[in-house]
Amino acid sequence: MRLILAILLPWLQFFTIGRPFAGIICLILQVTLVGWLPAAIWSVYALSQYKTDQKIKNALHKR
Repeated sequence: MRLILAILLPWLQFFTIGRPFAGIICLILQVTLVGWLPAAIWSVYALSQYKTDQKIKNALHKR
């Protein structure tokens, strides 16, 4: 679900992972049609980093 959100509304996805400042910058970037594609790519990349961070956090927490 977050992946679809990252592609369609990249700025909103940043707010769901707790990065509101990046979300505001992404919103400004997405306002232009040219900036929408880089905003979507950035959002998908940030989502993958978030998932990796969560996996590392869970693995260290289980120790």
